[in-house]
Amino acid sequence: MPSVLWFRRDLRRHDNPALLAALDAARTDGDGEVLPLFVLDNALWTPSGDPRRAWLVRSLHALDSSLGSALVVRHGDPAVVVPEVAKALGARTVHIAADFGPYGVRRDASVAEALAADGRELATTGSPYAVAPGRVRKGDGTPYRVYTPFYRAWAAHGWRRPAADPDAWPEWVRRTHGPLHSQGIPAEPGLGGMALPEAGEDAARARWETFRADSLASYGDLRDRADLAATSGLSVHLKWGEIHPRTLLAELGDAAGHEVFRKELAWREFYADVLHQAPASARTWLDERFAGMEHDHGSTADDRFEAWTRGETGFPFVDAGMRQLLAEGWVHNRVRMVVASFLVKDLHLEWQRGARWFMTNLRDADLASNQHGWQWVAGSGTDAAPYFRIFNPVAQGQRFDPDGDYVRRYVPELRGIEGGAVHEPWKAPLLAPDYPAPIVDHREEREESLRRYAALKR
Repeated sequence: MPSVLWFRRDLRRHDNPALLAALDAARTDGDGEVLPLFVLDNALWTPSGDPRRAWLVRSLHALDSSLGSALVVRHGDPAVVVPEVAKALGARTVHIAADFGPYGVRRDASVAEALAADGRELATTGSPYAVAPGRVRKGDGTPYRVYTPFYRAWAAHGWRRPAADPDAWPEWVRRTHGPLHSQGIPAEPGLGGMALPEAGEDAARARWETFRADSLASYGDLRDRADLAATSGLSVHLKWGEIHPRTLLAELGDAAGHEVFRKELAWREFYADVLHQAPASARTWLDERFAGMEHDHGSTADDRFEAWTRGETGFPFVDAGMRQLLAEGWVHNRVRMVVASFLVKDLHLEWQRGARWFMTNLRDADLASNQHGWQWVAGSGTDAAPYFRIFNPVAQGQRFDPDGDYVRRYVPELRGIEGGAVHEPWKAPLLAPDYPAPIVDHREEREESLRRYAALKR
């Protein structure tokens, strides 16, 4: 009897425990046939931005190629589609890796219920994380809300070694007409001039090998430099499960750069754990006190938000980041924090507005990392010092783009200003006549932000 392997956020063949479980079940019950399935779920596809959709389409093509063109893609509600496919195939089990996101938990419960009603089973093996959310708890059994103690407990808990490949790959069930036909991978949306790197498992592994050879040793020293290609670029590959974090962790040593990178992987798992424990925090404040925070509204606030989205705030480091987002569907992590701080603490807008813009335009948009990254900056999340951390957009640019190369790359109006002077173009207005003046005074808005935080604290 064949089994079904339902791919979601694990678009790879290697280091895939759910694949091994599906193969074992198929061999136990029959000839080792496995049907690889992906369900295009409108609940996820429709609200996704085009960069995310485009990456998924490319990743599905790469996965299909690695499976010998056997991937069955069906469109619709998984609670309907998955049981239909399992019944048509005569499969007793559908195998998945666990999903810990708010929607994924609800969806999988509905699918399991529908399968059980027909005498079938949803079998869960593994997850997208080295340590599944909910596994690491404080001594009193409650979840962590602060990163550093979470990291210590996460590292002490440890993780499995990467899953070995099977002695022989499954006999993939081929596409057929009738109830097992594939509706096909959707067309890739147009991206205008946006450039995306190569998607898929092979590309993820190649990217890791390049980063490990060229940049890992210096990662601790250079990862915050926006002008350098010093980060791994793996966030989008991890988001889609084209590579698993334990694959990376297994190849890290004790050197300083390796330890810093390990901690960055732990941040991803920390935010997944926080969201799993508090699913409402995807939309509202983790610290409920911040629901009473004073925010700006009205036409001026809306105009400033639009200027921020276009990268026309008059602050070069902020504008470079926002234009990088539109050009590449990706932003350097240090810059993400700076542009987020500017929106929340200089423009006094709710973090949810910025988080939605990022979710729409990022190719690596991950709900847990995105929402809780924004909440960390806003102070309503896991940040231990929300009242005092207000990034100075000029000083941040001078520190992490000291020669101005990052700014000039994305803000062509400023290419006539040499060196670090590009971060203060108002001092040389004749060299940048087309660049906008700052839309706010940072010093004044910093004081206003502190006033609002102090009022909230009281």
